[in-house]
Amino acid sequence: MDYEYAPLRLPSNVDRLTAAAQLAIQAEFSGWELARVQLFRDGTRKVMLRRRVQPSPQPGLST
Repeated sequence: MDYEYAPLRLPSNVDRLTAAAQLAIQAEFSGWELARVQLFRDGTRKVMLRRRVQPSPQPGLST
């Protein structure tokens, strides 16, 4: 499977509940899933989202 990735940095003033809600919205409406989370000493989080790459349709072929 091929995936595309989107890095996201959440500041330290974003609590877990708010971060989870934001990520759930991205998952629901844009097809992203959580691939990785890093928590840093200053409280910021580095989040990596991923989703499957959709194959582009071949010219001349109908689906």
